[in-house]
Amino acid sequence: MAVRDRQGMRILEFDLSTELNHGICVSNLAYDVGQELKLSQEECYQLAIAGMLHDIGKLRLTGYINGDEQDPLLIEELKYVRMHSTLGYEELKEQGYSQFVLDSVLYHHENYDGSGYPTNLAGEEIPIGARVLRVCDVFCALTSDRPYRKAFETETAIELMIEEVKNFDMKVFIAFQRAVHK
Repeated sequence: MAVRDRQGMRILEFDLSTELNHGICVSNLAYDVGQELKLSQEECYQLAIAGMLHDIGKLRLTGYINGDEQDPLLIEELKYVRMHSTLGYEELKEQGYSQFVLDSVLYHHENYDGSGYPTNLAGEEIPIGARVLRVCDVFCALTSDRPYRKAFETETAIELMIEEVKNFDMKVFIAFQRAVHK
């Protein structure tokens, strides 16, 4: 779906089926990682819900971003993309979702070393659900086709993630590797 502004200029093209498939991938993998971490059945279920909803804030971004999705985002546009986790949290908080789901959605772009967003949380400050989603989101993005590149094979994606392992909780990353290799 291409969205256009009042002057007819193209703004962010949002492919709902691609986003849904990404959500399904993250949801299924997050559930499996939760099981590998020996989380309770309820927490695994909540991870699956959070995985499906983690990028829902992107639906509200189409009004903020101008340009062609085929081109790399401009620096000034990136600040709006970084809003999607907060926008998703705001959208979901009145819908009856658990605090586990809400925190997982809000903080799923926090990096374990404190370099993420929206609040630069680090280590154990980041809720476990968000730490799981972080790993699953990156993997599912790497193993999916994007407008600017083809999907990476599983092993290549994992190698790329290892290069950036500082972003991930090592306990979660090891559980992720067990889950993805089953």
